[in-house]
Amino acid sequence: MVQRPPTGTIPETPGSYQFKDAQGRVIYVGKASSLRSRLSNYFQDPRNLHPRTAQMVATAESVEWIEVRNEVEALMLEYSLIKQHRPRFNVRLRDDKSYPFLAVSEDEQWPRAMVTRGRKRKGWRYFGPFPHAYAIRETLDLLVRTFPIRTCSPGKFNEHHRLGRPCLLFHIEKCSGPCVGEIDEMPYRQLVEEFCKFLEGDTDEIVDRLTDDMKAAAKGLEFERAARLRDRLAAVQRAIEKQQMVAERSEDLDVIGLADDELEAAVQVFYVRKGRVVGRKGFVLDKVEELTPGGLVDRILEEMYGDEAAAGIPKQVLVPCEPDDLATYEEWLSHARGSRVQIRVPQRGDKRELHEMVTRNAKEEFVRHRMRRAADHNTRSRALSELQDLLGLPEAPLRIECYDMAHLQGTDYVGSMVVLEDGLPAKREYRRFKVRDVPGNDDYAAMEEVLTRRLSAYLEEREMPLGEKVSEDRRGRQRPNRFAYPPQLLLVDGGKGQLGVAVKVLKSLGLEDEIPVASLAKRFEEVYIPGSSEPVNVPRGSDALFMLQRIRDEAHRFANTFHGELRGKRMTRSVLDGIPGLGEHRKKRLVVELGGVNKVKAASLETLQSLTWLPDSVAAAIHAHLHP
Repeated sequence: MVQRPPTGTIPETPGSYQFKDAQGRVIYVGKASSLRSRLSNYFQDPRNLHPRTAQMVATAESVEWIEVRNEVEALMLEYSLIKQHRPRFNVRLRDDKSYPFLAVSEDEQWPRAMVTRGRKRKGWRYFGPFPHAYAIRETLDLLVRTFPIRTCSPGKFNEHHRLGRPCLLFHIEKCSGPCVGEIDEMPYRQLVEEFCKFLEGDTDEIVDRLTDDMKAAAKGLEFERAARLRDRLAAVQRAIEKQQMVAERSEDLDVIGLADDELEAAVQVFYVRKGRVVGRKGFVLDKVEELTPGGLVDRILEEMYGDEAAAGIPKQVLVPCEPDDLATYEEWLSHARGSRVQIRVPQRGDKRELHEMVTRNAKEEFVRHRMRRAADHNTRSRALSELQDLLGLPEAPLRIECYDMAHLQGTDYVGSMVVLEDGLPAKREYRRFKVRDVPGNDDYAAMEEVLTRRLSAYLEEREMPLGEKVSEDRRGRQRPNRFAYPPQLLLVDGGKGQLGVAVKVLKSLGLEDEIPVASLAKRFEEVYIPGSSEPVNVPRGSDALFMLQRIRDEAHRFANTFHGELRGKRMTRSVLDGIPGLGEHRKKRLVVELGGVNKVKAASLETLQSLTWLPDSVAAAIHAHLHP
C-alpha cells in the first residue's frame, strides 16, 4: 500500500499526479489545482473512501507528480498521460466501435472524398461521425451528383491518368475527370470547397445558386444543361432532408446526453452545425474511478476534445451538468478553438428540448448496452457456467446471494443481502439487517451475526411442514417464506477474513457441504474460495467476473442506502420524540404556534396548558420531558 509522502514535500502548485504499482506501472492519473490538498484526500481511513478509490490506494506502491504553471496545462498533461499509460483505475472507454466519417483529402493536388474509420490523418477534413456507414455512403452518392469531385483511390487515379481515359463515374457525371484534364485545378478546388461548405451546413447559398443557374439555362434555351442542374438541385435537396434541423441556422453546438449507473455511463453526442445535425457519436465509459456528476462530465469532455475533435470545437457545448472546474475547461476549449467556447446546462426553450432528446437517445443506448450483457440469456448462461468451472461448484449457481456491511465509525451498523436468480437481480428477495449485538467497529462480528441470522432462518423454515413454507402477500398471492431457498453460491464482499467468517458460520450450522462460499476482494478484484491461499484466476473482462462485480456493487449500494436512511432518521430525531400523547400532528402544530423547537423548550407549563387544543396531561408530559 502506498505510504503518505511527507506533507512538506508535496507542492501546492497545479499539476498531475500518478499512482504506480509495485512493478512501476501507472495505475491512476489525476489532476489538481493544488497537489498538496488533492493528494491529502487519498491518505485517510480507507473506510471513508469510495470502494474503488480505496482499492486503488491499496494497490499502489508509490505516488509521483509533475508540476505545471496552471490548471489548463494540468488538464492537458493528465489527458496525455492517460492516453499514454491507459491506467486501470481511470475511466475507460469500453465501446470500441469505430464510427464512420466522411473525409476529404485536402493535402492532395486533386482532393478526393471517401468514407473512412479509425485514426484521423493530418491535412484531411472530417465530417461526422455517423451512426451507420450506409447513411453516409448514400449522402456521398447524392452529393457527387452536384459536386462531382473524385472518390477513387490514388492507384486508380494514376492508372486512368496514364491511359488518358476517364472511368465510368465521369460518364455518369459523378466525377469531373481531373485524371484526364477535363477540369482545371482552380475550378476543381472550388467544387471541393462548396462540397465541404455543404457538409458544414451552409446549404442555402448552394441551393440558391443552383436554382438561379437552372432558371438562367432554361431562359437561354439550354434545356439539357437546365435538366442536369435540376437533377443536381434535387440531389442536394434530398441530402438536406437527411440532415435534421434542430436549432437556429446560425448556431454551432455539440449536445452531450448521459445515462449512467454506479459502474458505467452511456454517452450520446449530437454535432449541430448551422442548425442541422451533421453527425452523432455514442460511447460507453467504464467508471473505474470514483466520480462526481461534474467529474464524469470532465472525463467526457476530455474524451471528446482531447484529440482533434470530430467535427471541430463549436462555440457552445451543452452538457447535463457543469464540470467540476468549469472555468478551466472553458479556457482549454477556447484555447483549442481560437475563440470563446461556452459550456452550459440548458434550462429552457429549444435547447432544453434538444438536450432532452439527446439524453433519451443515451438512455435507450444504455438500456441496449446493459441488455446485451446482463439480460442476454446466452451471456448469463455463459457467466454461470464460467463460475461453476472456475469455482469448482457442483452445479451452475442459479441463485447467488451476496452480503455486505455498512456503518460509520461503528454506529448504525447494517448488513445487506442481494440476490441474483438466473443471473438477474431478484429485488423481491433483497433483505436488510440491523446489526444488534456488535459493539464498536467489527466487520467480522457483524458479518457473522448477519449470516447466522439468515442461515438459521433457512434451517428453521426447512423444518416446517410443507404448507407452512408458503405465506400470502397483501394481494392474497401465495409466496414462499423469505428464507425458504438456500443459495447455490454465497458471496461475501471482502478478502480472506470475510471468507473465514462465512466458512465458520456454515460449519457451525452444519451447512458447509451444502452451500458453496466465495469472497470477492476489492483489491485486484480477487476471488477467494475455501481451502486455497491463492485467489482464483477469474479473467478480467470475463462474463463471470462482470456478474460477480455487479452483485458485489449492488450489495454495497443496498447496504449504504439502508445505512444512510438510519443515520438520517437518527440525526433528524427531535427532542419532542417519545412524549406520550404527542403525535406528529400535534408536534408540528405546537412548533408552528410557539415559533420553533427552542421556543417550545423555553415555554412554561402555564403557556403549554393555555393551548386549548392540547390536553393538560400532554402539556404536563411535554414540560416534564423538557425540564426533568
